Amino acid sequence: MGASLPSKEANLFKLIVKSYETKQYKKGLKAADAILKKFPEHGETLSMKGLTLNCMDRKSEAYELVRLGVKNDIKSHVCWHVYGLLYRSDREYREAIKCYRNALRIDPDNIEILRDLSLLQAQMRDLTGFVETRQQLLTLKPNHRMNWIGFAVSHHLNSNGSKAVEILEAYEGTLEDDYPPDNERCEHGEMLLYKISLLEECGSFERALAEMHKKESKIVDKLAYKEQEVSLLVKIGRLEEAAELYRALLSMNPDNYSYYEGLQKCLGLYRDNGNYSSGEIDELDALYKSLAQQYTWSSAVKRIPLDFLQGEKFREAAFNYVRPLLTKGVPSLFSDLSPLYDQPGKADILEQLILELEHSIGTTGKYPGREEKEPPSTLLWTLFFLAQHYDRRGQYDVALSKIDEAIEHTPTVIDLYSVKSRILKHAGDLAAAAALADEARCMDLADRYVNSECVKRMLQADQVSLAEKTAALFTKDGDQHNNLHDMQCMWYELASGESYFRQGDLGRALKKFLAVEKHYADITEDQFDFHSYCLRKMTLRAYVEMLKFQDRLHSHAYFHKAAAGAIRCYIKLFDSPPRSTTEEDDDKADLPPSQKKKLKQKQRKAEARAKKEAEGKNEESSASGVSKSGKRHVKPVDPDPHGEKLLQVEDPLSEATKYLKLLQKNSPDSLETHLLSFEVNIRKQKILLALQAVKHLLRLNAEDPESHRCLIRFFHKVDLMTAPATDTEKLIWSVLEAERPAISQLQEKSLIEANKFFLHKHEDSLMHRAAAAEMLFVLETNKKSEALKLIEDSTNNLAPTNGALGSVREWKLRDCIAVHKLLETVLAEQDAALRWKARCAEYFPYSTYFEGKRSGMYNTAYKQMLTNPENGSASQAGVSADAIASNGKLEAFKNLAIST
Repeated sequence: MGASLPSKEANLFKLIVKSYETKQYKKGLKAADAILKKFPEHGETLSMKGLTLNCMDRKSEAYELVRLGVKNDIKSHVCWHVYGLLYRSDREYREAIKCYRNALRIDPDNIEILRDLSLLQAQMRDLTGFVETRQQLLTLKPNHRMNWIGFAVSHHLNSNGSKAVEILEAYEGTLEDDYPPDNERCEHGEMLLYKISLLEECGSFERALAEMHKKESKIVDKLAYKEQEVSLLVKIGRLEEAAELYRALLSMNPDNYSYYEGLQKCLGLYRDNGNYSSGEIDELDALYKSLAQQYTWSSAVKRIPLDFLQGEKFREAAFNYVRPLLTKGVPSLFSDLSPLYDQPGKADILEQLILELEHSIGTTGKYPGREEKEPPSTLLWTLFFLAQHYDRRGQYDVALSKIDEAIEHTPTVIDLYSVKSRILKHAGDLAAAAALADEARCMDLADRYVNSECVKRMLQADQVSLAEKTAALFTKDGDQHNNLHDMQCMWYELASGESYFRQGDLGRALKKFLAVEKHYADITEDQFDFHSYCLRKMTLRAYVEMLKFQDRLHSHAYFHKAAAGAIRCYIKLFDSPPRSTTEEDDDKADLPPSQKKKLKQKQRKAEARAKKEAEGKNEESSASGVSKSGKRHVKPVDPDPHGEKLLQVEDPLSEATKYLKLLQKNSPDSLETHLLSFEVNIRKQKILLALQAVKHLLRLNAEDPESHRCLIRFFHKVDLMTAPATDTEKLIWSVLEAERPAISQLQEKSLIEANKFFLHKHEDSLMHRAAAAEMLFVLETNKKSEALKLIEDSTNNLAPTNGALGSVREWKLRDCIAVHKLLETVLAEQDAALRWKARCAEYFPYSTYFEGKRSGMYNTAYKQMLTNPENGSASQAGVSADAIASNGKLEAFKNLAIST
């Protein structure tokens, strides 16, 4: 480095490098300028100056200087290495790899460049190149432990576990018998556990077990040792030994569900589907009774039997499990038991049991058959459980009566208001749900969870600005919106995006959905630093798991929601493009002069206001962005806060396709993925891709109403196509002719017959009838009245439940809303839509959408409480009505502080 310079300048060059490494950038720039004064074309100095400027956020200058440096000294490995570092800082990893390879052509044995290249290859999953680079590093520096480990890991990632084991054994052969020293025992133990996991992965179970026993004294993590050992014993088939080891693990942690599952497998008493014979249930019951005597304090040993016990035994076990938790007052009891509601009959038993407990405690103050008096709070938590139970069963009247009874009993418990809010949300009164969630929030202004729950309810009620202010109570001062983005608060951004989408604000909706996508890009980027860290710290098993997680990162539910939301926005944008400025100008030209003048004045005032707000934000961020060292960290102001520029895309469908490809790759088993694929490709006139989407839908769920819609719409469009003229069209036509008979739903049937058959098969289901009616109208537009009759003749039968109180009907609120929108938009029959609305208002009396007779009643009561807070829970919490109305601003915090 700097070899072509005189000694004085060569020392200055070393100073540049040192200043860059110690982040003394101004000092490095001064040294670079001193060299360039005498040698203005020195390539390596130009490159290092560029790299320093890059760290000072002067990117355009940095790239100019580095490119000039490479041009002036194209045979310098330093210039190419710096060029690669510049690309790496901008996440342009492929370009960085090219630069590193050019540097290695000049200096093939440069350890630093090879190490940087290996990190990029691991990041980009260039596994073959990763193996080669790690091998070269090991050859150059075989006395370095990290090079051995890195070479082994590279082979493991490249699906060559046996080779990785050989490398680790070769490395162990270089060590002394008394290795490791005390300060390296943990790292060496981790390496040994990694080697054993590799042997297990390769299927060498006996060898792995022998290796474990041989190296037991050198493995520090004894819990991981036992878990690995029991896993190997099960795979070998030594189930008795494994069972004993599981019992030993349970004595260490009797609340670990996986240990109980493992013990059941060893005893031959485990079924994935949960279907056990009566004999197996008896054996399991005996097993867990004996374990319960050993681990009396364990919650898991009492909870697990509820999953397999039936009838009277289940009732007895449930009573014994529920009783102490109701006495103690555990708010999460219903969440704990909610999986049991998926098993036939168990919800009814729980209902009868809790109702008996409620009656007994309410009348005698004791549990049935018990002499001890229960504290008053036991009745409260019993009512709390019942409210959630009836909410789960869709009996909202009963649920609300139970939760109101609980609130009347003890009006200061926050959980009661949160659950009441949730019940109202499910019942369809979103505004009242938001108001109650806000009431719960004001009872404890320091609780972030309750605040977040309130924000979620507000967003569901489309109160976005109020939700933003409420969320901002738990963010740093300054730019609240960016603060939520920096915290990667994805649930908030998704809920906010969905709300904007419902309101038709596509720009802001896209802004929120794409922000979530950006978080996933950041998470992918964040793995970069771990490639060297994990090899150095020897956390090899965790490292490999992290890489596997990163490979399936985009299959996460939040990413799926964000990508699907963005695609829906782009589809809507394609269907209803925003008006161009020329069209708006044409409209303005038709206005009279006086109105034109007023419009111009309004525009000027709006622009001035926006400019003033932006300047204010800049000043705030400048003032708040001063660190202790005196350096300013000014965050750039968002140039497009409302997402208006996002709407100005030339081809919305090509943008949608980018996210669609990610969904197809990472969520291929989701029905929504292929529904979106169909909608995008049918608009792009990509007939074969639309057919592929239809085939995927039929494979996943041919009986789903959406699958039927896409099938009929697709072949109806095909039937309307003109005769093929070009060779491409003829080829597409031949594929369609070959594929159509293979679809069982259309075999020897016309589309009208297929639609009738589908209706006949699912005539008791509302959504299936609606889909069949819509397709009838699409196929035969003159049969609108028949299509309407199909929907209006649907019957809302009682759902098959044996509830002790109330009755539940089959139709779901969201389905009825979807049918109403279908009547309003697709069938465009307003009278039928009004009749449907009136009918559904009876079924869903709390629904604000259908204007049910009880909708808004809780919201009204809440407003009355604000005007007269004498008996309201907010006043009992020490928070004034003004404080609640202002949505918990600083005044509310002050009031709370005074009252306490």
